[in-house]
Amino acid sequence: GLECKSVEDLKKQWYQRRVRENFQPDKLSLFPQFPHFKLYFRLTAAMKLNIAYPATGCQKLLKIDDEKILSVFYDKRISQEVPADRLGDEWKGYILKITGGNDLQGFCMMQGVLCNIRVRLLFKDGMPNYRMKRKGVRKRKSVRGCIVDSQLSVLDLVIVKKGDNEIPGLTDTTAPRRLGPKRVGKIRKLFALSKEDDVRQYVVHRPLPEKEGRKPKSKAPKIQRLVTPVRIQRKRRVIAERRQRTEKNRVEAAAYAKLLAQRQKEKRQAILSRRRSSNRTSTSSA
Repeated sequence: GLECKSVEDLKKQWYQRRVRENFQPDKLSLFPQFPHFKLYFRLTAAMKLNIAYPATGCQKLLKIDDEKILSVFYDKRISQEVPADRLGDEWKGYILKITGGNDLQGFCMMQGVLCNIRVRLLFKDGMPNYRMKRKGVRKRKSVRGCIVDSQLSVLDLVIVKKGDNEIPGLTDTTAPRRLGPKRVGKIRKLFALSKEDDVRQYVVHRPLPEKEGRKPKSKAPKIQRLVTPVRIQRKRRVIAERRQRTEKNRVEAAAYAKLLAQRQKEKRQAILSRRRSSNRTSTSSA
């Protein structure tokens, strides 16, 4: 049993007990120390590993109960690479990269927070895990550190090096892409095109659901960063306007400087003339 005087002590003792023992996944424990309300916790040492393989677009979810297997990921940070030999014989030669995860309460890990506990940070615009709804608003949110420990429920991994064996459902199949690339450079990279090829002929069209009595239709993305004669003409016009504006500003600045020098010269002459006239009046009066 767990002996405690407060909820925080209960949580600490529960986490320590969870690490020491291997609980069944669906076992529920009732704590009678608090008769005025019921506390239910799911006691499980299992961690889910969400492994993705970008080359095929597939991902696989593994549920691991053995602490010896999970210990290879402990005290590792986000973006560190870990060998996957402990997962089984078919994983020999595979190298996994840690990309994130969530703890038992659903709080996500954040890169740059060098701890393995949950902390409350003040977020502002431009920071990850935060979307500003009003201008200038900052918000304090709870996030988990980037170091892996036993209190995580899901750990996200990506295969960076493939081994000799195929993993069923992950490396032996390919998931079709629902949407094709939209940018010119990515379309050329996907189909291995040169600059002379017409990119517009290689856009991936997505068929729409057919309706009775109507022709089948499809949707295609608008190509971004596509260089066309209209784009070249517009760019030339913008450059010409900028050059004309620069020349106009230069001429106007020269004219203003000339006018300013002339006004200063006239002002200086007026001051000298007043001084001369005052000197003449003073000598005549004497």
